[in-house]
Amino acid sequence: MSSPELRPSDLGVAAASRFAAALGERLGTVLRGKPEPVRHALVTLLAGGNLLVDDVPGVGKTLLAKAIARAVGGTFRRIQGTPDLLPSELTGVSVFHLAGNEWEFRPGPLFANVVLVDELNRATPRTQSALLEAMEEHQVTVDGVSRPLPVPFFLVATQNPFETAGTFPLVEGQLDRFMIVTEIGPPDPLTERSLLLGEGGEPALAELPALVEPTALLAARGATQRVHCSTALADYVVAVANATRSHAEVVIGASPRAALALLHAAQASAVLDDRDYVVPDDVARLAPAVLAHRLVLRDPVRLRETRTLVDGLVGTVPIPRP
Repeated sequence: MSSPELRPSDLGVAAASRFAAALGERLGTVLRGKPEPVRHALVTLLAGGNLLVDDVPGVGKTLLAKAIARAVGGTFRRIQGTPDLLPSELTGVSVFHLAGNEWEFRPGPLFANVVLVDELNRATPRTQSALLEAMEEHQVTVDGVSRPLPVPFFLVATQNPFETAGTFPLVEGQLDRFMIVTEIGPPDPLTERSLLLGEGGEPALAELPALVEPTALLAARGATQRVHCSTALADYVVAVANATRSHAEVVIGASPRAALALLHAAQASAVLDDRDYVVPDDVARLAPAVLAHRLVLRDPVRLRETRTLVDGLVGTVPIPRP
């Protein structure tokens, strides 16, 4: 498969769309039969957000994250969430050298272009909080000194359902920093048979080359930010966010950051469909994946049920007409 021609100076939507299509095709050879999670990953990547994959063990969460890292190129680090993982093991530490009589900073695994935090909710809340600054500001502060993370920076986290033993539920502030939360689910019988016969999965991952250099991802993100969103579409996003805030079962609705994330995700969706403008369907299609995990309900329910609630709320908002 040939790599699309995409240069840092090329900020056109057409070039970004070619990049995304080629990347999606490669991801599809690894995570077979799962177009929706792959699309969610591409939307998050193009929009410059962070991705959380929430599902039971063994369905390909880590596989998807590794495939993204390999295809995008650049540096990659993997962090395994454990109850004894310390914040400094993520951000890095300062070490004093007696010979030189000076402190030297040794960066942690967050200093990479693509970072996979596997089973994030097995880490304690204290360690989870060490990711907040990195996810929002793309920097870490150690010993009072703020250090920028590599550009581009993309964090993918996986988590097991909160009912799983030995897990710590992510707090609202942590969840709000993930642009999209997606699920994978079990494959259909034919896809699962092909996996058993060695098609896709780990064998395909082992042969997956880098598609482009990280600078090409920056170009694609630049094109995504230039996708046009009309005032009517912006009002539509605000109306959807307000619908979550006024529902009787919702204690905490979508924040302004959530509304901005929905807009950026819609722009990325337009790029995937080779458009330079956002349409209402971009917003409606992504609203459950962008907003559901951010809502706090009076009666806690599973994420899937919250998505159904958001999908219903979107249906009550009038669609803007051109």
